[in-house]
Amino acid sequence: RMVAAVLAGLSLLSLLTCGYLAWGSRRGGAGEAPGNLLGEEPAAGASRSQPHIIFILADDQGFRDVGYHGSEIRTPTLDKLAAEGVKLENYYVQPMCTPSRSQLITGKYQIHTGLQHSIIRPTQPNCLPLDNVTLPQKLKEVGYSTHMVGKWHLGFYRRECMPTQRGFDSFFGSLLGSGDYYTHFKCDSPGICGYDLYENNNAAWDHDNGIYSTQMYTQKVQQILASHNPRKPIFLYIAYQAVHSPLQAPGRYFEHYRSINNINRRRYAAMLACLDEAINNVTLTLRKYGYYENSIIIYSSDNGGQPMAGGSNWPLRGSKGTYWEGGIRAVGFVHSPLLKNKGSVCKELVHITDWFPTLIMLAEGQIDEDIQLDGYDVWETISEGRRSPRVDILHNIDPIYTKAKNGSWAAGYGIWNTAIQSAIRVNHWKLLTGNPGYSDWVPPQAFSNAGPNRWHNERVSWSAGKTVWLFNITADPYERVDLSARHPEVVKQLLRRLSQFNKTAVPVRYPPKDPRSNPKLNGGVWGPWFKEDEKKKKSDKSKGANKQKKSKNKKKAN
Repeated sequence: RMVAAVLAGLSLLSLLTCGYLAWGSRRGGAGEAPGNLLGEEPAAGASRSQPHIIFILADDQGFRDVGYHGSEIRTPTLDKLAAEGVKLENYYVQPMCTPSRSQLITGKYQIHTGLQHSIIRPTQPNCLPLDNVTLPQKLKEVGYSTHMVGKWHLGFYRRECMPTQRGFDSFFGSLLGSGDYYTHFKCDSPGICGYDLYENNNAAWDHDNGIYSTQMYTQKVQQILASHNPRKPIFLYIAYQAVHSPLQAPGRYFEHYRSINNINRRRYAAMLACLDEAINNVTLTLRKYGYYENSIIIYSSDNGGQPMAGGSNWPLRGSKGTYWEGGIRAVGFVHSPLLKNKGSVCKELVHITDWFPTLIMLAEGQIDEDIQLDGYDVWETISEGRRSPRVDILHNIDPIYTKAKNGSWAAGYGIWNTAIQSAIRVNHWKLLTGNPGYSDWVPPQAFSNAGPNRWHNERVSWSAGKTVWLFNITADPYERVDLSARHPEVVKQLLRRLSQFNKTAVPVRYPPKDPRSNPKLNGGVWGPWFKEDEKKKKSDKSKGANKQKKSKNKKKAN
């Protein structure tokens, strides 16, 4: 039929080949749901008291890269879900993978988990600190079945760090930050390569059929939903690999994007089209098995897009890895029959840490008083349009990031050392210090050439020695007018707030690489390498040696 469609040039059949059918009809593609008539609703629905929670996290999706933000990339599923739900248009995440994921799962800022700097590297003996209670652990306490499919990226050097040890009943996906979409291999450096696909705590060799990861993860989600009892609450965390590099997609998803000359943008568009289709299939499966009417679907990107890898944050400034709006302001929405104000836009301040308390309260759970959260319960803000309880966001304080050469305590009015990379939002105001990162605006025409062309970018050359920026984000969301010289009192207020936050920070966890992490030493697989028994044996040996030395010293003294 696809061949016939191409030959005939009929737009309807062309649409069918891309897999976008009506919501209630049967379809294939990126993880076709098992069974017939995906739109059917079983007579017996789920319990109304505790909602099913479906959290979908995209990887590196740019702010502009969704249809309803004006993208040339078609995302009919995301557009429909967002239009029928609540669009989050003042929603913030962190500028990189690990920080956003850690804050989602703990409800805490990076400065309170020790993950202030960069990401967790594959060879680092590091993971989300084990003394942090996680979202799936709290949901399990109130009867939820918890499942994770997709990218973990919160560390794995010891078994206690694995997803199944952090609250998930099951895990299917990757442990690292990136890898090949088909082979699931990843090289961290020359000669340090391994396989990265897991089923719970073991390499998933038997489940690997060379399927594109977006489709493979969707199929796994459908299997979980098919086997679970919809009368019992489920938390499903789907952390897709897409649209993170490497830029790979099945051939048929390029169909509508042949006209995009920039090869990275074209591949990125195909990847996003496949992701959009996959999310449609997840939604249809929720309907088929009776979850949908009592479900809450949350969609979020983990950080801004990377223009050199096809992503677009226009008209925002900056990109992934920076504290400009393009790095931290994300695509996000909530879709649910349980929303009171469906079809609305939420412009209240919301941060990724807010999902932790919000979802626990929706699940009728309890938040321990001794857990010092940075997130807020924002359900009434989203569902009913009320004011957000949040008035500020600490975007981060990174004390070991490359210091700004001209930063000083003097530039920070004796309140703050402006050489340190930091960013904070208080009400309408946003302050950045230190080295905030790549600061260009990258308009759509920058992708018009065969390769990335920075001549189309709007370049900014700051006066020498500048290490403080102040913006009114409400009035100037594109960060074009620096107000730091005009409002020194506001700068001082925000610097004091930074200083207050910094007093609560824990030490940075960023250990050097461990040679024992090499997959060659672990059967060619990336996985836990740290053995607690070995550490105990070494400590016991050292204790024994110390005792022997002490006894010898006593004999010599006698």
